[in-house]
Amino acid sequence: MRVAIVHDLLNQMGGADRVLLTFHDIFPDAPIYTSIWDPKVTDARFRAMDIRTSYMQRLPFIMRHHQPYLPLYPFVFERLDLREYDVVISSSWAFAKGIVTRPEALHICYCHTPMRWAWRYEDYISLERVGLLARAVLPPFITWLRGWDYTTAARVDYFIANSPTVAARIAKYYRRESTVIMPPVDTSRFQVASAHDDYFLVVSRLIPYKRIDLAVQAFTRLGLPLRIIGSGRYEKKLKRLAGKNIKFLGQLPDAEVRNHMARCRALIFPGEEDFGITPVEAQASGRPVIAYGSGGALSTIIEGETGVFFAEQTVDSLVDAVRGFHDEQFDPQRIRRHAEGFDTQRFMDRLSRFVEAKIAVHPVLARRAGLAYHDADAAPLSNDPARATQAFEYSRSVIESQNTDGAEQ
Repeated sequence: MRVAIVHDLLNQMGGADRVLLTFHDIFPDAPIYTSIWDPKVTDARFRAMDIRTSYMQRLPFIMRHHQPYLPLYPFVFERLDLREYDVVISSSWAFAKGIVTRPEALHICYCHTPMRWAWRYEDYISLERVGLLARAVLPPFITWLRGWDYTTAARVDYFIANSPTVAARIAKYYRRESTVIMPPVDTSRFQVASAHDDYFLVVSRLIPYKRIDLAVQAFTRLGLPLRIIGSGRYEKKLKRLAGKNIKFLGQLPDAEVRNHMARCRALIFPGEEDFGITPVEAQASGRPVIAYGSGGALSTIIEGETGVFFAEQTVDSLVDAVRGFHDEQFDPQRIRRHAEGFDTQRFMDRLSRFVEAKIAVHPVLARRAGLAYHDADAAPLSNDPARATQAFEYSRSVIESQNTDGAEQ
């Protein structure tokens, strides 16, 4: 039984890339196929993994400017040779789900979102600095891309959505059902501090759709201290908007980020995310979140208990939420307990059980995996965790050691 993982691209460390690290923990022997990989900006743990990049890795300037190569990605992923694999897990927010597998292979897509720039093009383009020529050329290509994205959804056997919001998008854009398994957060890495300091915090990549501009303008107006951790192509513009009460700290080591989270008054989360790992990390530190009330935040924050929402994605709405925020109404330990519901081990257990269940209803792969085949319409597998772990032990070590000559076990 051979397993492969396919990921869109590895040139940053966002939420999807952190989820990929956990995929590797579940399938430690599975190679990771991706379009490009920049070891200098991604987690050092990737360097010990079997990462296989496409020919795009050799294209000029692609690590810093991958957007101009957008038309190539569909063809790159369709050309990946995955014929030797029985199970393929695609980690997709763009093109990875468009892979072609052999007929009897099982393709499970963990969907971070249907590609944002295809299905929400007008929203996306309004935030990006796109020239007149590109604005004239892009619409016909985006129309083609929507068709490609919809068509390739049929190549996926089962979808997993990372939040109820994404499950709704999968249903709307792909006309497919999905199972929600929310992303993993290593809550053990975060601790509740005995007291907090007098500042608010943003932790984010500084790119347009994150809407950090709302936080910068709101806190400039309020005059309250705001610290921003992160970097990105939007940084210079944000600094021009910022008052003296706002500090840009750049990229910091993980330990320093955790310390800032534990000691802030609240995390500010102004963007609409598909899930949003950072708010869960702040809550694991016992700190509340002030978030735009849309998208994944609705699944991870309990209003009045672990944070507050602002209703409109505007500066005025955020200003009102901050003015109405009171530290004393929040219990750090209560917030921490809520965050523990998203812990990494729970994610690993759920994903392992999901894959086991789908292999068990596959007449060919069930036999190869040593599972008792049963019809998909039959009673579901037992919910006994011990049984699930035992039956799916092969998924953590890719079933059995592969024969050196490549023959099937």
